[in-house]
Amino acid sequence: MGKIKIANAPCSWGALEFDLETEAPGYKQVIDEIIETGYIGTELGDWGFMPTVPAELKKELNGLDLLGAFVPVDFVKEESHDAGVASALRVAQLMQEAGFENAFIVLADNNGSVEERTQNAGRIQESQGLSDEQWMVYAKGVEKVAKAVKDKFNIRCVFHHHCAGYVETPQELQKLMDLTNPDLVGLCFDTGHYTYGGGDAVEGLEFWRDRIWHVHFKDYSEEVGQKAQSKKWDYFESVKNGVFCELGKGVVDFESVKSILENTGYQDWIVVEQDVLPGMGSPKICALNNRKYLNSIGL
Repeated sequence: MGKIKIANAPCSWGALEFDLETEAPGYKQVIDEIIETGYIGTELGDWGFMPTVPAELKKELNGLDLLGAFVPVDFVKEESHDAGVASALRVAQLMQEAGFENAFIVLADNNGSVEERTQNAGRIQESQGLSDEQWMVYAKGVEKVAKAVKDKFNIRCVFHHHCAGYVETPQELQKLMDLTNPDLVGLCFDTGHYTYGGGDAVEGLEFWRDRIWHVHFKDYSEEVGQKAQSKKWDYFESVKNGVFCELGKGVVDFESVKSILENTGYQDWIVVEQDVLPGMGSPKICALNNRKYLNSIGL
């Protein structure tokens, strides 16, 4: 059986798709530190964070594999679907021309853009979700983007459930998976977001294993989550306060997660993600600690 490969992503250095008050480190520093801390792959980050010329991107990655790129789309609005297709195709073309045709487009909602969802991340009520009609529009958009990318570049799309978006809770993930073609839309399973969204990561992984094509390892601090609830923090405030902590310091049972993946023949990538925003601490030290933790459990 092939060995599971371990990557880290620019979001662990604060390079996120959101507009933040302070700037993240440049891509050269991020790439250097990913390599120095023992990872062999990365994701693209937001468009423009890394070079957008294929040959330059390949060169700057300095031997790192590129295994995915996050593409947020406002799927609940039908008028945003064509822009989502264009955005995904642009990224897919870059990855393919740079020689990474096995990479995924990681589709997600336009997280953090709807105040009610952002304000109530981690404590979403059913009444704050989509109507049946909205779900149909949403799922149609996800399939439209995934089909366009597959048809043009033969690159696969996975959907990333994510707090502060419309697909946060286990029930919402179930709804989207039920409404989309399993041959066309895979799942990027994120252990931290699943837990923060009210699920159990081990149970979710077992339940969705046949649909999971890509995995993000993220831990969740229950202590910070409870504080967020009592203080009514929004998603960004919770992240700033470390709701996604170093691996092994939260409640996600990564040893069981590892066992499930190995026992079911998973041979793809695990991407470590710990959103260390500018000013929160040293991303490099966190990345190193996370790599040491994975080593300690045999990854």
